[in-house]
Amino acid sequence: MTEDIIVVSTPYVPGYRITKNLGFTWGLVVRSRGIGGNMVAGLRTVFGGEIHEYTELLNQSRGQALDRLKANARSLGANAIIGVEFDSSELAQSMTEVLACGTAVIVEPETAPSSPVRLG
Repeated sequence: MTEDIIVVSTPYVPGYRITKNLGFTWGLVVRSRGIGGNMVAGLRTVFGGEIHEYTELLNQSRGQALDRLKANARSLGANAIIGVEFDSSELAQSMTEVLACGTAVIVEPETAPSSPVRLG
């Protein structure tokens, strides 16, 4: 089993130094809710509140986009991804696109302990 890739939304990985920038990486998924789910969700809009069917769909889509982001970064030789962000948009009124993107990098653990306090 391979070691899991480090994924952060920050432009750095605490405790690590970036040794190589491999470039932009992304994971994309386009999903559609089935007609039954759309009908149930449509009924929920009449009464207001959270539409659980769409929440679950988007949560699954984010997970898939993140998995594809990691796979793309691994294919570039990365062991970490920095600056990760998600974006979503509607396509053709029945589909949702979810994009996860970031910068694929190679990181190594810092050899000296890091501290925000400067001595001397």
